[in-house]
Amino acid sequence: MFVRRERLEGRIRTALSRAPIVVLVGPRQSGKTTLARQLLSVDSPNYFDLEDPTAVARLEEPRTALEPLDGLIVIDEVQQRPDLFPILRVLADRESRKAQFLILGSASGELMRQSSESLAGRMERIEVGGFTLEELGSESIRTLWHRGGLPRSWLASNDHDSFVWRKQFIQTLLERDFPQWGVRVPSIALLRFWAMLAHYHGQIWNASEPARALGVNPSTTRRHLDLLSDALVVRQLQPWFTNLGKRQVKSPKVYIRDSGLLHQLLGLETEKSLLTHPKVGASWEGFVIEQVLSAEVHDEAWFWATHQGAEIDLLLRRGDKMLGVECKRADAPRMTNSLRTARDELGVEQIAVVYPGSKRYPIGDGVEAVPLATLAEPGTLFA
Repeated sequence: MFVRRERLEGRIRTALSRAPIVVLVGPRQSGKTTLARQLLSVDSPNYFDLEDPTAVARLEEPRTALEPLDGLIVIDEVQQRPDLFPILRVLADRESRKAQFLILGSASGELMRQSSESLAGRMERIEVGGFTLEELGSESIRTLWHRGGLPRSWLASNDHDSFVWRKQFIQTLLERDFPQWGVRVPSIALLRFWAMLAHYHGQIWNASEPARALGVNPSTTRRHLDLLSDALVVRQLQPWFTNLGKRQVKSPKVYIRDSGLLHQLLGLETEKSLLTHPKVGASWEGFVIEQVLSAEVHDEAWFWATHQGAEIDLLLRRGDKMLGVECKRADAPRMTNSLRTARDELGVEQIAVVYPGSKRYPIGDGVEAVPLATLAEPGTLFA
């Protein structure tokens, strides 16, 4: 089965029309190469896969290899050759710009820093995640939540094969990819931390608690968290705070970005085991947040919470508007004090309470219950 990702393809084509270099980043096996191959055949002399020894040999003298080429040039797995960035800058600055570059990489913090420093003002960055409701349709909600959106996990012939693939994904990331990026933390230590982080999914980050459990310093757990965030497998959702006369939370919330990886780390192979697990509500919340962030145009995203208990799961800034999203795994969401506080004190214009039902209905002034299936049509969450 082939899933066409038309919206992402359109974003890439638009970015290439504006910038000489487009950087496509995302976790490993998220479909970056498949997207690039929709734009340029892998058999083209302009396609360089840096995990292919032939392509590596062709780029031993990179400027000599790249300078004569014109049209679209794709460089896959660019994190293998960060030394290419200064050369790409020179080629992008040529007066007669004959070529455009689409470079793909499994994100790491160092890769992003190097590309940003070397290619500042010359590049656009597009982030690729797993499949979304928009790409798969609303009928895929249960499977997408359970297996996650990484293509090979979602496309597996059965739940067991999907579960095994996700286990291999985690091992490969920790045992192969991180060492290639220069990470010197033992893979078993990162696996223990990541598995522990799954139990903190959807909670306010407190470095001291996992540090005590692992017998390390809080600074060590912060570094581990940043490593997984750089790899785009963990999201640190930052807090919004303003002068309200209330004590507000100023630490991030942490989420395992792909729900399938979360369920693998928690040992939840079947849908039944997920639905009876204590983290089912937090899993739903993280899944909805990722779908909203992929479907809804926004400039920035936060959560908001006070120490008195008021909170809202997601705040989106779109231009000069503030929009709110609350995730409720309930049959019929109702108005709450948290929603009233967010609406009245934060200046949120609209709040969508996303829930698993099928009916869209108002639950208060500026607050509406919205079925999750609505996200299969981007831009329809806020009426």
